[in-house]
Amino acid sequence: MEAVWLIVQALVFPGLLFAAVGGLLTSWVDRKVTARLQMRVGPPWLQPFYDVIKLMIKETCVPAGSVKWLFLTAPLLGLSAAALASLILWRALLLPGQGFSGDLVVMLYLLTMPSLAVVLGAFASRNPLAALGGSREMKLMLAYELPFVLAVLVPVVRTPTFRLDELVAGPPAVAAPSGVLALLVALLCMQAKLTLVPFDAPEAETELAGGAYIEYSGPPLAVFKTTRAMMLFTLPVFLAAVFCGGMRFTAGPGGAAAALGKFLGLVVLSILLRNTAPRLRIDHALKFFWGPVTAVAALAVVLALAGW
Repeated sequence: MEAVWLIVQALVFPGLLFAAVGGLLTSWVDRKVTARLQMRVGPPWLQPFYDVIKLMIKETCVPAGSVKWLFLTAPLLGLSAAALASLILWRALLLPGQGFSGDLVVMLYLLTMPSLAVVLGAFASRNPLAALGGSREMKLMLAYELPFVLAVLVPVVRTPTFRLDELVAGPPAVAAPSGVLALLVALLCMQAKLTLVPFDAPEAETELAGGAYIEYSGPPLAVFKTTRAMMLFTLPVFLAAVFCGGMRFTAGPGGAAAALGKFLGLVVLSILLRNTAPRLRIDHALKFFWGPVTAVAALAVVLALAGW
């Protein structure tokens, strides 16, 4: 019976279905706020669901000369990693004590898998533009992962623990200067993980006509779009859990309202950055993350070790 319950959690709540619905709703918030900033009305809240359904009923075209099995399984790799990350994160938030030692480390690995799936799918298609997009995605991963890990180390040093539920129960990292610096670094890294402006060089429609996704169509493209929406939902929740004292939905209406406010605040900050910053060239993005961003993240770790 316990095995059946775990499968239900993985596939429905708080795993795949919950993360997919939450991600599509978050993508609607993204599109709606962007439209308002541009003095447009924006789409209805069901539009992201319509877009995915439309792709699911279209034909899947596999490019000639591609590595077919890798081309078709890469989207599923990213989707499964995003669903598992949502499962681990929400179990830590909703069921304290149900986590496991080192689940934070597992989360960091899982959050890299969707980007890795994009790289594998792009190279498997053997399209020059897709390969260029995949190459940029890989370089961007190498750039932002180090400062992102350093930023996450700050609340670990302050608590100290590698368990998500214990981080959530501990004091919020943003109450200290080191936590504020780490959160700023993590926000920039989240923007790069989502390949949103100013770090959207891997897609860059005006340059690469969709980049890594150029050969994808039908259900595989729908899976990639859904995975990206799930990451747009999961990453702000992860940052709120690690840096902002968690999301205490079990603390009554006030706790639920505070949790929703933290989530929407991080999402809106990401949307504002997306709509006010110009795109960075990939070499500039690398220098930015390996230079000042990593330096600030390292400074935050030093301050945390000093008790600040």
